[in-house]
Amino acid sequence: MLKRDEIRALHGFSAAEIDTMLSALAVWVHPVMLHYVWRPQLRDPGDEMVLEAAVNGQVQAIVTHNTRDFVRVAPSFGLQVMTPAELLLMMEVQR
Repeated sequence: MLKRDEIRALHGFSAAEIDTMLSALAVWVHPVMLHYVWRPQLRDPGDEMVLEAAVNGQVQAIVTHNTRDFVRVAPSFGLQVMTPAELLLMMEVQR
């Protein structure tokens, strides 16, 4: 997704830079086992796996440019929904 033309226009990173960042991020990623499947919850079936991973992974927030598909259901699972810019701003304020 980060390599889609419309997303790359937003962040400006090259494909190689994205690969480097994702490789570095992979060190911190933990696999999530799905114990509960919550389908259907969302209008877009393609987003269901994101919600399921977030709920089963017990995360605090879903960070996406596609906030409108999650804002209705996320609170019922105790999740915040924010854009990448909102996350970066929050991280900056907490620094």
